[in-house]
Amino acid sequence: MFEVIGERINTSRKPVQAAVAERDADYIIDDVKKQQEAGATFIDVNAGARIGHEEEDMRWLLDTIQPVCEIPLALDSPDPAILEMAFAMVEKTPLVNSISLEKERFEAMMPFLDGRECKIIALCMDDAGMPGSSDDILGRARKLVSELNSIGIATSDIYVDPLVQPISTDAGKGVMVLDAVRAIKAEFPEVHITGGLSNISYGLPQRHIINRTFVTLMMDAGMDSAIIDPLDRKIMATIRTADMLLGHDQFCMQYLQGVRSGAIES
Repeated sequence: MFEVIGERINTSRKPVQAAVAERDADYIIDDVKKQQEAGATFIDVNAGARIGHEEEDMRWLLDTIQPVCEIPLALDSPDPAILEMAFAMVEKTPLVNSISLEKERFEAMMPFLDGRECKIIALCMDDAGMPGSSDDILGRARKLVSELNSIGIATSDIYVDPLVQPISTDAGKGVMVLDAVRAIKAEFPEVHITGGLSNISYGLPQRHIINRTFVTLMMDAGMDSAIIDPLDRKIMATIRTADMLLGHDQFCMQYLQGVRSGAIES
């Protein structure tokens, strides 16, 4: 089944930043509970927006969230020191967000990940910048999988992010990433494909319909995870319906449950 990484607990969002600054635990707890109820698989936790406060904010968020969170967390920070602290605090095997092939980030993250029991988001980014073709994405994914395998990270614990780019800047960006996902899954069937789907619609009107249409295409290509807002009822309904149509929902049970609960409406 499709895995949803709930993106809402991020201090780059103004309401979350205010709640963290004021230590408003009720706001954070309510949001986490709603994401779980909506079907999130992971809760992403990012405390990086308040410069100089990331460590204390991450500690407070983890202390606040874990007593009410029944699902694993995605620890989201570019700073291995923050991840080290957070990793020691988590109770369930986390998803670490993230590593890339950018020299500085790669060299900082590999020693941290070596020997860890975790899942990892691997961004298809290197020092040359964003990938320019499907072959470029595949090559970067291949190198990431190889490097992570070499330090004991199983292929099935790797979530490759092919880096969805805005179609408003280049009409071929959608097909490029779809072709890349198919190629990655053909070479590495056990790897997961994730990412920020909404990047595809950046700069265009009526972004929600673009995102909902694109997720079905990506799921058909092999995407099985995304970093999204689980409280967006329409995209969650689209994902559940596509999962069923792609044969991932035995006896249509998840779809039927969604209809009965009111999560899927016509």
